[in-house]
Amino acid sequence: MLLKTPFTVLAAAAALVGAAPSTNGIDKRRVAYNWGTTKLRAVNIGGWLVAEPFITPSLFDKATGSTSQVVDEWTMCAKLGKTGCLNLLKPHWDSFVKLADFQKIKNAGFNAVRVPIGYWAYLDAGGPYTFGAAPYMDLAIAWARQVGLKVIIDLHGAPKSQNGFDHSGHKMGSPTWGQGDSIVQTHKVLKTLESKYAIASMQDVVIAIEVLNEPFLSKLDLNMVKQFYRDSYNNLRKISDTPAMLHDGFWDPVWMNGFLTPSDNNAQNVIVDHHEYQVFDPNLVAMSVAQHRTQVCNNVNGYANSDKWTIIGEWSGAMTDCAKYLNGYKAGNRMEGSFPGSWKIGSCTGKSGKVSTWTQAYKDDVRRYIETQLEAFEAKTDGWVFWNFKTEGTAGEWDLFDLLAGGVFPQPLTQKKFGKYCTNF
Repeated sequence: MLLKTPFTVLAAAAALVGAAPSTNGIDKRRVAYNWGTTKLRAVNIGGWLVAEPFITPSLFDKATGSTSQVVDEWTMCAKLGKTGCLNLLKPHWDSFVKLADFQKIKNAGFNAVRVPIGYWAYLDAGGPYTFGAAPYMDLAIAWARQVGLKVIIDLHGAPKSQNGFDHSGHKMGSPTWGQGDSIVQTHKVLKTLESKYAIASMQDVVIAIEVLNEPFLSKLDLNMVKQFYRDSYNNLRKISDTPAMLHDGFWDPVWMNGFLTPSDNNAQNVIVDHHEYQVFDPNLVAMSVAQHRTQVCNNVNGYANSDKWTIIGEWSGAMTDCAKYLNGYKAGNRMEGSFPGSWKIGSCTGKSGKVSTWTQAYKDDVRRYIETQLEAFEAKTDGWVFWNFKTEGTAGEWDLFDLLAGGVFPQPLTQKKFGKYCTNF
């Protein structure tokens, strides 16, 4: 059933966002953003409305305590109960993101934020989750409108998990999204989101709806995912022409060439989201800084061949997987060989944590890597979204605010300290 939990908080935000008027047919007003000509320079507001162990390790440490281990929001709420889980998460929702953060993002030269949220904010599908995150999306949009940022709404977790990762809300060996009523339920959540945020009165701020983050294509049925994407696009078009964003499922985005394009039943305003990380394989972690940078230059040509607007919706400054709980709660890391299936490559000392604890040499290396990614993404794609705006200070390579404060993330965004690196474009 759809949630109808009463909320007494965030009334001011709701007023700023405005009531959602009903729409009859497709609204012809376009989003206030020039996709394809204006370069997206954005950051993710991750770890807020979907809890992640490496972004807010303290939440998971508190929930785990001295008994059973909590690895995701599902196990967190299963252990604490709905009320106990709300008592843990609500103070986090209230404090982790503020208007001042949005202002800082705007002041640093960014033009948008991507806000992940889980299906359980809008739908009770029978799991242990607590509810209450939905009004904070209103707050994010109100803040974005106030400071002059755009918003991409990202459905980050679907019923039964589309990838099995902890950030889908439910960590499991393989995704089971697609079984039972999970796809019908996902469409129901999207209808709720789109009926509220894809309407004309929201198109000044909300510039895309990402219908599903990171479906693990190699572990799912391709035809099922394609049908879900087609149905999601068609359902969105019953409401407005707000762009639909489709993740490439960790495959080269060209697999979607010819799919939901103008030649395919005149599909318009479709964006491909590609994520680019170089740390989730021991062979990648073992690479030198120069090898990481060269791989950026080489990889970009693969996803630059998409026939749609294409963005890098997630990337970071990380060349190691040393950040605490990055691979899962107390799961170890590949750098030091403590993660299953890995071997010792080197030490994590000085390679994560707060940027202020890094050597100048390491700061320069991370900046080189960030600059090379910006060089490639700006040259070959329609923009990028850094992951993440901040952490609790345990993952500097992933923490935009910490990187900015440490002089590691370029300011202004187009400034290069180390010059052009890629030679293949």
